[in-house]
Amino acid sequence: MTFRTFILGLLASFGFAWLSVVVVPFFKMRNLQPLVFKEDVDGKDGIYHPKRAGRVANGAEVYAQQGCYNCHTQLVRPTYAGNDLFRADWGGQKDAGERGDTRRETNAFDFGGEKFAQIGVMRQGPDLSNLGLRVETSYAKDAHTTPEGWLYGHLYRPRHELSRIKSNCPPQPFLFVKKQVTGNRSLDALPFESPEGTEIVPTDEAKALVSYLLSLKKDDAVPASINFAPAKKK
Repeated sequence: MTFRTFILGLLASFGFAWLSVVVVPFFKMRNLQPLVFKEDVDGKDGIYHPKRAGRVANGAEVYAQQGCYNCHTQLVRPTYAGNDLFRADWGGQKDAGERGDTRRETNAFDFGGEKFAQIGVMRQGPDLSNLGLRVETSYAKDAHTTPEGWLYGHLYRPRHELSRIKSNCPPQPFLFVKKQVTGNRSLDALPFESPEGTEIVPTDEAKALVSYLLSLKKDDAVPASINFAPAKKK
């Protein structure tokens, strides 16, 4: 192999990856136009707006700063690429009462209004597209706590419960502070040991991050024109 051939091969390899991961997604997402529901197809009209709640913008920045995207994705993969739609509550709910089957794939409009689309790098941990949904309907109820309380406990000490002893999520105690108890304990104080007369409470960064995590519910109905999910089995 000549040096020239080696360089051309190297450029082609990296160039194709750069084209696929950076250039093509950029041009696909730079001019997204508002989507509308069609009465005859979707059963309603109006403009589609992704869900946003709480201090999402600040929480998204904390999420990025902590590098959560290195281990968690926010991408419900299409059926031809995996079985995300059929994992419990990963792509929505199979039976959401009057709303029916809310499972669907991720689309570009799910990240509208966000500074960065935090799709993620790899799945060392579970996908978080519908984390807020899972925490509210399952995790917090099983632990007999509030959704915020469950997430605070997980961020501070991920392996504090026997059922999660194998979690590889790193603890983030720097998002919390110990403070003196004056009067009644704080409502958001963590149920962990601390020096007598003190309590562990979340910082503003932790509160913003938890608000962001609880807002991750991509189970809202989308226009049929961008719902590429195949028909689900009953």
